[in-house]
Amino acid sequence: MTLSEIAVLLGLNLLIITGVMLGLWLLALRLKDVSFIDGVWPLGMLMLALATFPRTEGDPTRKWLLLWLVGIWALRLSWHLLGRWRRNGADGRYVELVEAQEKARGWSFGKTALLFVLLPQGVLAWLTSLPVQLGQVAQEPAIGWIGWTGAVLAVVGIAFESIGDAQLAAFKKDPKNKGKVMDKGLWKYTRHPNYFGDACVWWGLYLIAAETGPGVWSIAGPLFLTFTLTKWSGIGITEKATAKTKPAYADYVRRTSAFIPWPPNKA
Repeated sequence: MTLSEIAVLLGLNLLIITGVMLGLWLLALRLKDVSFIDGVWPLGMLMLALATFPRTEGDPTRKWLLLWLVGIWALRLSWHLLGRWRRNGADGRYVELVEAQEKARGWSFGKTALLFVLLPQGVLAWLTSLPVQLGQVAQEPAIGWIGWTGAVLAVVGIAFESIGDAQLAAFKKDPKNKGKVMDKGLWKYTRHPNYFGDACVWWGLYLIAAETGPGVWSIAGPLFLTFTLTKWSGIGITEKATAKTKPAYADYVRRTSAFIPWPPNKA
């Protein structure tokens, strides 16, 4: 594909995800809740990979590998997050975010949901998923050891995230753990095994894509995801909310790595 054809491909994909977010906005207006977006977001990235697949002529092995890996990741994560949303209702983080914007700017719920949540989430999904878009473009070279290393990393990430989510869900189901801090299993070595797993998945997908010329430029995707998980809307917001309800969380923070798994500090 020429540079202009790639630009058209990405541009149309951006229009597709924008259209999806407009549809979700109508749903948010009906529900008066926008916090379902966390569960839908991975499906948006899978949709972009699927939309790219028939419009590119890249190496078939690489294309299928990218599609299968992002599909497994997205379906598993969306099932988990949407199930949690249905059980627990509106996420307090999004409720606070929307209320803060309404108060600060005088925006209605609908305007805030569209301009401050859904449309930005669409653009960010498009950006994060660049490896599964640009990775499908080039026919050569065939997938090599860097790509297969990326595939292994992505599988490890899916497993790490899945195990962490399952361990936390089991912990929360036990009434005896109410108000306690989860510090067992993977949570003993990192405060956010789900975020670390996410990062591994997308850096793995990037390595698969990066063996091709166009795929190299998709590094903006995993870079942004890692930034948002560690510095922007991931760890910071989650830990601020948790610290309000669990006094023991401060001790957990002092002894446990925030992101990269590491033996706990015994001091």
